[in-house]
Amino acid sequence: MLQSQVSIAPAPTDWRQVFEEAYQGRHTHAFKSGRAIPMAPHDLWIVCRGIVQLGTLFPSGDEAVLGFVYPAMPFGLPLTQLDPYEAIALSDVVLMRLNQVELETSPLLAQGVLQQMSRRLQQTEAILAMISQRRVHDRLQQLLLMLKQEVGQVTPDGVRLEVRLTHQQLANLLGTTRVTITRLLGNLRQEGWLSIDRTRHFVIADAFTGGL
Repeated sequence: MLQSQVSIAPAPTDWRQVFEEAYQGRHTHAFKSGRAIPMAPHDLWIVCRGIVQLGTLFPSGDEAVLGFVYPAMPFGLPLTQLDPYEAIALSDVVLMRLNQVELETSPLLAQGVLQQMSRRLQQTEAILAMISQRRVHDRLQQLLLMLKQEVGQVTPDGVRLEVRLTHQQLANLLGTTRVTITRLLGNLRQEGWLSIDRTRHFVIADAFTGGL
């Protein structure tokens, strides 16, 4: 049983709507699930629809998942010092591309990006707190509860995570093996904490959905 739940405060302003209204008619870019998103040194991406996974590669070839980018959040090479730095569409996504000059000359845009970067920082701290827990079981539950808060959809069977994650993606994010994740997910299903629907999405049972 978890003693606490990591929580990421929701944005008080719907910046996705603000961005879209401020840049009506601007060209957007669509990427199918699983596609790598190209990044240039001076460009920022803003997520309009869908979820993006950020990651990097170690010299050994192992992949590390750094986090997820939700609607209205920015990402791009100007916001990181990691090399390599990769972005993958975790679902079908629609993105808006901006450059640093636009950011520097638009107070509205700068305010929105700053606020959304604060959300990214909260997520990073939540992930760091999560992976510092000794038991992988607790790390996994914390991650699923965090995703429930961000991308959960209430259904008759519980809260369904809109994003579909593989066992390997969960293992990469939590610093463990795919075999361990498979075993722990099986335990959570036996306990009634978790189920998997016909489209392979995780569903957290009503008794564990908190105040969503």
